[in-house]
Amino acid sequence: MDVGIVGYGVYIPRYRIRVDEIAKVWGENPERVKCGLLVEEKSVPGPDEDTATIAVEAARNAVKQAGIDPQDIGAIYIGSESHPYAVKPTATIVAEAIEATPDLTAADYEFACKAGTAAIQTCMGLVEAGMIKYGMAIGSDTAQGAPGDALEYTAAAGGGAFIVGKNGSETLAAIEGTYSYTTDTPDFWRRDMRPYPRHGGRFTGKPAYYKHVLSAANGLLRQLQLTPQDFAYAVFHQPNGKFPLHAAKELGFSREQAAPGLLTPTIGNTYSGSTMIGLAAVLDQAKPGDRLLAVSYGSGAGSDAFSIVVRDGIEDKRDAAPKVLDYVNQKVYIDYPIYAKFRRLLVK
Repeated sequence: MDVGIVGYGVYIPRYRIRVDEIAKVWGENPERVKCGLLVEEKSVPGPDEDTATIAVEAARNAVKQAGIDPQDIGAIYIGSESHPYAVKPTATIVAEAIEATPDLTAADYEFACKAGTAAIQTCMGLVEAGMIKYGMAIGSDTAQGAPGDALEYTAAAGGGAFIVGKNGSETLAAIEGTYSYTTDTPDFWRRDMRPYPRHGGRFTGKPAYYKHVLSAANGLLRQLQLTPQDFAYAVFHQPNGKFPLHAAKELGFSREQAAPGLLTPTIGNTYSGSTMIGLAAVLDQAKPGDRLLAVSYGSGAGSDAFSIVVRDGIEDKRDAAPKVLDYVNQKVYIDYPIYAKFRRLLVK
């Protein structure tokens, strides 16, 4: 393929709540919860933050790192399952905020936690076809979890933005292939007008998450005739800390390959932002020539797999915008009452 990543950016809210604090409220054993999920704490959006504001910050960082004129961006697609409006696109808000040209195509995507990577594939197609110069794909969420539900321990907030363009001197990483696997597997859903999603419990692991992640990854490896040993890093969707490590092991990747992009233990599951933030974290430290595997997962269900090769241009761009760890390490802890206030669990 003749497309690559021209720039990327992330944003993670600074507020955090520890798993211990949530477990204490519901009378759960915090050590058992942390051991079961491999999650210590999660990010929490502030009272003035939502999917749109998170997407705007990530997009601005991506433009800053890419060093391009936002007027050259011909498409903006935003994947989320927590768009602030049911009818009113988030994408137009982001386009206006980064001062993109109005002569563009824009839309909001939904596919649970993989809508952001689906947006990357759309941008790849438009760029490859020569219809646009650059396309921006964003995965952004303020994830929902009902009070007392298992999801409450991991449902977090954050976003990642990627700018796709033709391979060239400005490209920091080339996308050499992508492969998707999709079935009708209803492991997680939220009905219209319902504030919180429901899930199938243990069913979300097998056959949902693992079947799709492993099938997409193996399909890509077969397509490109590659093996796990050809990759320096592997990033998987992170609903918790255990699933991606187990998926890596099943595929033949080592813990050392998977750990650098695993952020759920410290920021929780950012849903549509999960794989994209994990990929950004790996790009923050990868060297030219390194090959990266990134596999998303969205309930309902499907996975998108990408093989990405880092290029020399990354060395000149990497420090132009805040890195993932800059946001991970910038945190303010809150207790459950403040968390409930921020997440509007309390009705005045």
